[in-house]
Amino acid sequence: MPIHLHAKHKPKPNSSPTMPTAMAAQNWPLLIELCRRALRKNRKDLMANRLLGFALEKDGQVEDAFAAYAQAATVFPDDAELLVNYANLLLKYARNAEALPLLEKVCVLRPQPAIGWIKLAECCYLMGLHDKGFEASQTAAKLADTLHDRVAVLMQSAIHRRELGQVREAVQDCEAAITLRPSDPGNYTNRLLFMLADPQVSSAELSAAARQYGAAFEPPLRPQWPNFEGHCGSPWRRLKIGFLSPDFRVHAVMYFVEGLLAQLDRRQFEVFAFYLFPRDDHVTERVRCHADHFVSLAVLNPEQQAQAIRAQGIDIVIDLAGHTGNNGLLALAHKAAPVQVSWLGFPATTGLTSVDYKFTDDISDPPDADAQYSEQLYRLPTLYCCYRPMSRNPLWRYQPRYQVSPTPALKNGFITFGSCNNLGKLTDEVLTLWGQVLAAVPGSRLLIEGKNLDRPDFAQAYRERCARLGLPPAQVDLVVLRNENQYLTYHQIDIALDPFPLTGGTTTFDALWMGLPIVSMVGDSFKSRMGMSLLTYLGRTEWLAETAAQYVGIATRLASDAQALNTLRQGLRSEVEHSALMREDRFTRHFGDGLRLMWLQWLARSEHPQDIQAQEQTVQNWLPQWPQEWTQPPQPGVGLKPGQRVSLHEAHQRLQDLVETAKAAPPPSAASETTGAMITDSHWKAVTELAETVLSAVPHDAVALACLAEVELAHGHAEFAVTYLRYAQEAMAAQN
Repeated sequence: MPIHLHAKHKPKPNSSPTMPTAMAAQNWPLLIELCRRALRKNRKDLMANRLLGFALEKDGQVEDAFAAYAQAATVFPDDAELLVNYANLLLKYARNAEALPLLEKVCVLRPQPAIGWIKLAECCYLMGLHDKGFEASQTAAKLADTLHDRVAVLMQSAIHRRELGQVREAVQDCEAAITLRPSDPGNYTNRLLFMLADPQVSSAELSAAARQYGAAFEPPLRPQWPNFEGHCGSPWRRLKIGFLSPDFRVHAVMYFVEGLLAQLDRRQFEVFAFYLFPRDDHVTERVRCHADHFVSLAVLNPEQQAQAIRAQGIDIVIDLAGHTGNNGLLALAHKAAPVQVSWLGFPATTGLTSVDYKFTDDISDPPDADAQYSEQLYRLPTLYCCYRPMSRNPLWRYQPRYQVSPTPALKNGFITFGSCNNLGKLTDEVLTLWGQVLAAVPGSRLLIEGKNLDRPDFAQAYRERCARLGLPPAQVDLVVLRNENQYLTYHQIDIALDPFPLTGGTTTFDALWMGLPIVSMVGDSFKSRMGMSLLTYLGRTEWLAETAAQYVGIATRLASDAQALNTLRQGLRSEVEHSALMREDRFTRHFGDGLRLMWLQWLARSEHPQDIQAQEQTVQNWLPQWPQEWTQPPQPGVGLKPGQRVSLHEAHQRLQDLVETAKAAPPPSAASETTGAMITDSHWKAVTELAETVLSAVPHDAVALACLAEVELAHGHAEFAVTYLRYAQEAMAAQN
């Protein structure tokens, strides 16, 4: 139902009395017709203006709903009830920047109802306006007079507190909300996410909180779980694999998923991408090409999401979010597929018995870690994930400014330590230890990159906190986090420092790829062992500390010789790219083997539901029958557009044909010599777009790189052409 602001004096509507009747009956086509009929008679009919957009959205006519609300807002620009519902629709589809001015106006027009302030706080979160959002939540807290509003206030307060570094307070807000309304899953999920960064929370406590979530929501659904009898059959048939995520967009998850989506063995698997976020971007468009099928589930409730997954006949569904925003865990609680797997987004258990497995490795989760999980751990024979840099802009990977630079100490004359992690991970314990590192290395500095550090009040408060914890403010450089500076900030850092107990994930991969050694602390659970896993599989365990004293000692040794540090820096990218951290071919094969083994185990359980020994024997009997052709690597493929996948060989032929066509056409007009000049000629633009598509599927593909060199030569960009040719030659040498 629409949001009502409960004004004391509502304008008397001049409309048919059947509109409320249609609304009560949820007869959206009738309500749409009644609203339109009223507006044809009187375009200033208030109730019709308020309800038309709402009814259109309920009827699935989303774009028409936006248009109706926009038109109504021009007729009644000061009607707070209309504006708050218009803004609410914008928020539902992640159009927060458009919703913000509407909600600010609502709070001016009707400052007393809490709902306007709650929605303003919600709007601010995705936009990174955490101070503004937190202030709105606290205003709402003073006004909230219903259970619904009090719970909503606590949720908004919690999510902004976490981003402002108030982790423990954020957890307390979530716990208060759970006490008020135990049936709201969002507060359980937020509590788990925020508990990760609290050093006082043990792995056992985190596991218990996750199981509390499962116990709250799963039992009523379990009797309705399907038996999936129709999925039984040959152990070796082609399986339908569904990846479930809200993060098929510009998001850290894509640094680890894109290669898998593109190259998971299509002889064995048909790949579905189930998308849970309401807005697309350019990365989403790439995912549409990589997957065999792309299905949007964002506007469906969990039961409908599960039904949609089952309707596609999915054999194995892989959740990529865990307890993070817009997740699909409640869809999995409905048992959407015979085999359900957790991977990536959340470094701990889901707490759901409906999730059968979790992908991990034997470093991230040692043998004694099984008790922390409701899932069965499947330990890959390699690192639990595989990194690909430059998800936002794949071709930037080859630009000179993203190449490894000399260690800045050579020019500066002092060592700069640094962290580009979320500020919420930088607890008092972390900053105190980093102060000891600075004290041990005379003249050294600490660079911290994070959100809101461009705001003088926030930066000053952060410096004062550092001073209290033993970090001299004069030795601390605060740098605001900006997307366009990703990777570039590392040019200013000599040695990266990993926080704890929630260690860095994507930021650690970024730092290592940019040539920075990183000092990390060994932990006792996945969330505190990510740095340990990366450095172990990289073969750099000498950068791992078990105590604070060892941490300081490792940092001191690395800082003791700038020339040696520079030599290390110049060779580290090659180490990383040839290690398990970035070998997509090996990772994808092991991941596919894991999926097949999970499937064999499910089939064996279906045949022998009460006999574990018989299940194990059945799987052992099947394994020698593993198809011989699957032991050979699959031929790489390229998704040219949704539903159109071709072999890499065919993509090469298309690329070469485009190059020949471009060469035969009149030469392009003189282009700017500046870095990154736009390619405007249609023939050469087609070459560039297809080459980028190929490189998104197969990084470092020599043919695509050589074709990009042709594009740059045709436009007079000799430096860029030489760079692409160098990478092409390196790729060819690696193949030989």
